[in-house]
Amino acid sequence: MTGTIETHTPAVTEFAYSAGFGNEHSTEAVPGALPVGRNSPQRAPLGLYAEQHSATAFTEPRAHNRRSWVYRIRPSAAHPPFVPIDSGSLRSAPLRDAVADPNRLRWGPLPLPQAPTDFIDGLYTMGANGNVLERTGIGIHLYAASKSMTDRYFVDADGELLLVPEIGALVLHTEYGRLHVIPGEIAVIGRGVRFRVELLDEVARGYVCENYGHHFVLPELGPIGANGLANARDFLYPIAAYEDREETVQVVQKFGGRLWAADYDHSPLDVVAWHGNHAVYKYNTARFNVMGTVTYDHPDPSIYTVLTSPSDTPGQANADFVIFAPRWLVGEDTFRPPWYHRNVMSEFMGLVHGVYDAKAEGFLPGGASLHNMWSAHGPDADTYAKASTQELTPQRITDTLAFMFETRWPVVVTDFARTATHLQPGYDAVWQGVRRGFIE
Repeated sequence: MTGTIETHTPAVTEFAYSAGFGNEHSTEAVPGALPVGRNSPQRAPLGLYAEQHSATAFTEPRAHNRRSWVYRIRPSAAHPPFVPIDSGSLRSAPLRDAVADPNRLRWGPLPLPQAPTDFIDGLYTMGANGNVLERTGIGIHLYAASKSMTDRYFVDADGELLLVPEIGALVLHTEYGRLHVIPGEIAVIGRGVRFRVELLDEVARGYVCENYGHHFVLPELGPIGANGLANARDFLYPIAAYEDREETVQVVQKFGGRLWAADYDHSPLDVVAWHGNHAVYKYNTARFNVMGTVTYDHPDPSIYTVLTSPSDTPGQANADFVIFAPRWLVGEDTFRPPWYHRNVMSEFMGLVHGVYDAKAEGFLPGGASLHNMWSAHGPDADTYAKASTQELTPQRITDTLAFMFETRWPVVVTDFARTATHLQPGYDAVWQGVRRGFIE
């Protein structure tokens, strides 16, 4: 098909999904496109090309292996050389000229773009840790966009991308099909997957965790048992959809911490069928089964973990994705908001909507805070004064969704994020009203 973008999907619904985290999914946009009983026959059905996407090493344990077979109109190898392009405000670890700052930092929302800006150009790095070439650590980004990607595609070879929309619905057109994602949902795009971002509203803004390390998995439940937190069946993978498009498009690749581009003569989203467990998926945070105390004390926030990227030290994650969703608070003789603490882990927080129960003022939807490892933090003075004296009746926390990217290493902040106009210079003042508490 020349001159237009035409997406081919089975005539079921506009957006259809296959459920189950890490399942072996199988889907075809055209009946008969998937081979039967083998992955790579001498001639793949319908004249397609068989290609394997390996997100883990071939010899990793079967339970850890992530790979998919795709059947496409052209093999991915059919492209010209990539050349470096300007990386804009996108950065990767190690940030050698930036600062590992022990101070508590907070930002207002990232300003929305005034000029037409797509998802790639709207990426803005807040900080990073680890080393992108050694596949450790994370990059923490914001995005702010005002136009869809039509003739551009993106692929991140450095890490998988966890998207947390705050403003605006998105359609993620990927090699594996299409995801419709709205604020309150998240999406994960596997490492090395090509995609483009379509905006369904005038503007879109949100957060991105670029995971250089072990791919995200569901956390172990331990004494919780077999059920709870994020249920595997609530993670949705797209059915196959493909673009049969023959015209010049730009494919932008993030590789080794910088952006590269190549002009293709066709769409890279030409996968007609696929099967496997490496793909893209979405999750509705409203499905999260929140656990909490029914006697006393506020539990550790690890009880709110949706996804985790393990490190080589058990229990110290390369990255955790944690949400603070609507829930009941019923603890007796308990200070119910998050308590004051210092933590060996570093915490980057964002707010999708509503008010975060530990901060009465200043922490805004689209904004962010960073409490690097061992930085002391907790409720502001107003929140403490109210929560330490209120009558402890059952309380429903509603109309809120905050989240945290937590990581075992300090987050090094980019120079432009440390000097940004939306940085809040008076953040420390939220604790200045906390009075001396010792009664002799």
